[in-house]
Amino acid sequence: MMAFAIAMPTFAQLGSRKTRDRFNHSNVEQYYGVRLGYNLASINSSDVNIDMNSYGGWSFGGVYGLQLANSTPLWLEAGVFYSEKGGKNNDSPYTEEATNKERFQKKTTRLIYLQAPIVIKYAFDVADDFYVQPFLGGYLALGIGGKTKLYDEERSYDSFNNFNRFDGGLRIGCGAEYQMIYAEIGMDFGISDISDKEFKSARNQNLFFNIGVNF
Repeated sequence: MMAFAIAMPTFAQLGSRKTRDRFNHSNVEQYYGVRLGYNLASINSSDVNIDMNSYGGWSFGGVYGLQLANSTPLWLEAGVFYSEKGGKNNDSPYTEEATNKERFQKKTTRLIYLQAPIVIKYAFDVADDFYVQPFLGGYLALGIGGKTKLYDEERSYDSFNNFNRFDGGLRIGCGAEYQMIYAEIGMDFGISDISDKEFKSARNQNLFFNIGVNF
């Protein structure tokens, strides 16, 4: 423990110097990062059966960043994530069109994706070793699992029985980095129609919070 305590200032100084060098356009022109996050996802649909409110889920993955030009702190960041999305419907509203029991019961849908975001970041030097990094880009995702639970009927089934596995959309947000520690908040806006019904549409929407470290 004593050796660890002695080594910590040196490690922090190394991380500080690496961050400062990176954004001041020295020889450090790339970084790697790990992320752990929380999603608040929902499904927006023209079908009352699959239009769902926010539902929490986890995400984790890794990223790689590359500086696009030595003359400006503009960065390209790409990553691969395990990401849980979906939605829940505690009290489905009554409509005259309601013809089946699914419209009236509690239902949750978990959609698990392997997701690949790619964004452009700009790093603003706010203070010593502290950077604010707004970003804009998109994502592609492939469904790899998930369950839909019907609580009144006490049964569940594969969520992708009713949804297409491919998803894609826009990503916008802002991150902050202090030395090697990184945090961000952002939104994913699904563009791809994930509904498997010909005359109904559905799209993912997700508010995410990520924390992690950059090396």
